Amino acid sequence: MKGVLKIFGVILMVMTLFTITFFLTSAIYQAIGQQPSVFVRYLINILLGCLFGLLAMVAWGRVFEARERAAIRELYRPITEGMEKIAAGDFNISVESNPEVEIVTGELVKSVNRAALELKQMEQMRQEFISNVSHEIQSPLTSIRGFAQALRNEQLSVEDRNHYLAVIETETTRLSRLTENLLKLSSLEAKQPKFEPKPYRLDKQIRSLMLTCEPQWTSKSLDVEVSLTEVVVSADEDLLSQVWLNLIYNSIKFTPPGGRISITLQPKGEMIQFEIKDTGIGMSVEEQARIFERFYKADPSRTRSDDSGSGLGLTIVQKIVELHNGTIAVESVSGVRTTFRVSLPT
Repeated sequence: MKGVLKIFGVILMVMTLFTITFFLTSAIYQAIGQQPSVFVRYLINILLGCLFGLLAMVAWGRVFEARERAAIRELYRPITEGMEKIAAGDFNISVESNPEVEIVTGELVKSVNRAALELKQMEQMRQEFISNVSHEIQSPLTSIRGFAQALRNEQLSVEDRNHYLAVIETETTRLSRLTENLLKLSSLEAKQPKFEPKPYRLDKQIRSLMLTCEPQWTSKSLDVEVSLTEVVVSADEDLLSQVWLNLIYNSIKFTPPGGRISITLQPKGEMIQFEIKDTGIGMSVEEQARIFERFYKADPSRTRSDDSGSGLGLTIVQKIVELHNGTIAVESVSGVRTTFRVSLPT
């Protein structure tokens, strides 16, 4: 129906233009007092009618084009305004879709809203990361500054002086470890770490690392059980050593004296499974859900001890395992036990 009306409109416009041309030429002939032949008059009317029609079509096309541009701008105005806000750093936006043009802009509106939400979450993570880094750096710096000022007291005993120096050394080591872990985590998250996989005996590596940690678990009289099946894995040996050391140290650290640690390594179908169990302090369900978050510590008061970590160790462990296309999971009962399970492809 709309097509018929358009055709009818064009025919009407052509007839109107030729009628106007006829009366216009007749008025001109009458004004100059000359009348050309009928053929010449028809020829002139046709040429002028075509010229006026062309001009009218050009003018109408421009008007129609302007109206179309205005309609398109209005159609996409909420989306462009939303994008401008995102570009300005405002991620608290939600573009509403017009039901009348849902088929045209629906997916684009959803994409803009999804991008705004993801950018908002990234911004929150960035701010939280900066806050955590600031806290982790500020605490040892405050300690170092306080003890350095105390060392100016000439009345200090040798014992107190040595104690203050030991604290300063511990805090500087903490800062150095934090910086190293931040650089390591940054490299892993950028997916540009030095990654050199090669086949090697995984059971030998874990056994060697257990011997390295022997002074720590013997000093706490821990009962350590190790059952390692001979397996070969193609992986980055240096990166995976960080995984095993972190998990072993954590088990030793959080298991009370006289407790038990059990380590097993065995193939499971197309995967290799490493499992470390301890009878340590365990974790609540909430702590298990957040244990791999950056800077997360089970103690919300962030009470420090000489061997307290930065809260980055398990985050790095997870990144390394994922880099090897593996998975890591935790099962724990608060005050009873904790189990970490790492699965790697053969």
